[in-house]
Amino acid sequence: MPYDFGKLTVLVVEDSPPMLEVIVNALKYLGVGMVMQARNGESGYQQFVKNRPDIVITDWEMEPVDGLELIKWIRRDSQSPKRTVPIIMMTGYAASSRVSEARDKGITEFLVKPFTANELARRIAYVVDNPRDFVETPVFFGPDRRRRRSQDYQGPERRKD
Repeated sequence: MPYDFGKLTVLVVEDSPPMLEVIVNALKYLGVGMVMQARNGESGYQQFVKNRPDIVITDWEMEPVDGLELIKWIRRDSQSPKRTVPIIMMTGYAASSRVSEARDKGITEFLVKPFTANELARRIAYVVDNPRDFVETPVFFGPDRRRRRSQDYQGPERRKD
């Protein structure tokens, strides 16, 4: 059954005009209700604060403010209006160290470029259907990294939930 993304507002933060056009067109093709655009993390954060989108899709490498800094502002800034917004990080680099670094900054999902409209739709559907609990510590605020709930582990590091 296809999803109805018509009520979603998505902010796309991407510095490459051709890639921005591809992402925006894919979102429109998927039926996303409102698509906003920004060219770097600074203008992206301004759009985020002003418009409070349902989902943020951001590139990693941008100037003068990159996607990781944008995520930090969204997740940790006391003025951030929606710290738990789902964030999908898009990048052309899929090394596990990069995925881990982005996860440790607070992304919700990771999508490698080039991507298909179906892959993008799956990520959006996943963040809508599976809202994540959030964890706050002195050095981290973001989605709970645990995707599986195992009752089998009973060791000393077991969280109390």
